[in-house]
Amino acid sequence: MASNPIRVGIIGADTKASWAGASHIPALAAQPQLVLTAVATRREQSAREAAELFGADRWYADPYELIGDPSIDLVTVAVKVPAHRELVLAALAAGKAVYSESPLGASVTEAEEMAAAAGSLHTAIGLQGSLNPSVRRAVEIIAQGRLGRLLSARVAATTFGNGPESVSAYEYFDKAAAGAGFMTIAVGHVLDVVEMILGDITEIDARTELLWPEVKLVDTGTTTAREVPDHLEAIVKTASGAPVGVQVLAGVAAPDARFSLEVRGVDGWLRLTGDHPAGVQVGDLTLSSSADFEDPDLPAATGVGPAAAEIWTGASINVGEVYASLARDIADGTHHTPGFARAVHNSRLVARVERAARTGVRQ
Repeated sequence: MASNPIRVGIIGADTKASWAGASHIPALAAQPQLVLTAVATRREQSAREAAELFGADRWYADPYELIGDPSIDLVTVAVKVPAHRELVLAALAAGKAVYSESPLGASVTEAEEMAAAAGSLHTAIGLQGSLNPSVRRAVEIIAQGRLGRLLSARVAATTFGNGPESVSAYEYFDKAAAGAGFMTIAVGHVLDVVEMILGDITEIDARTELLWPEVKLVDTGTTTAREVPDHLEAIVKTASGAPVGVQVLAGVAAPDARFSLEVRGVDGWLRLTGDHPAGVQVGDLTLSSSADFEDPDLPAATGVGPAAAEIWTGASINVGEVYASLARDIADGTHHTPGFARAVHNSRLVARVERAARTGVRQ
């Protein structure tokens, strides 16, 4: 253990196949500069169980008590998006560093409010796919000019979510008011990786579709209405000059899951591939290229958490990179980790895509 580890409190650390248990818990356990100190859920029993399973010293049935704990340095908010605003603002008001899952807010306005409140505090946003070691190496290849002038790129991405069937616990992902649907999560993560590698998106032509307007909830046998798109086709132009074709398709079965980003330049090509059912942000990625390159760095975390459903296998890999970067920033007084300003940028970008698809006008 480091002499002065960063003490972390996780809000939303449930024991039942939770995202926090699959990703945040093993990501922290792999890094001695960070230590899980407290967990919070909304119920005493689940909070106690989480502390015991995850090895936290303390538990809270009231997340605001965790935020007020003077021993906590970093608050992780890993709950449903509509609950982010109040928790994040409270943690910032308490002077804590904050790691929030993405999207930061249920709207662009909420994200902007939280970013403004952060001031000089350290923040991190859960756009973790862009910190994957293979993505970072791809960024180096392009930045060093080893592909020459960039000509074009193509992205094909899938997710098992937002398909024709779901479970009642995930019904909120299909409701517009939740701010946590296909566009803000699946598309937001994909576009963040595109921008990390090729620069900011400067122009957008897009079309969205709602392929499954009715969703069967398999645990209850009922049917619910989907209010958000579940398919995207877009052509975007990036600051690198390269146009990029982007397809993101929801409801894809695990055996058919894929992520592929291929970039071509006058002097060569590179390709990033992955096959995690949940999308590019969750699993590891493989880099190949016509240019010589050093192997990507080993990830800080590689394990599966004690509360991970099989679908979340490997979820700690990219989350671990966010924690490692944030720990360096806190120790060094720097702000290199994608934080709330990046979250606002991503939210605005998704809003531009939605506007382009709705109006048919290039954005």
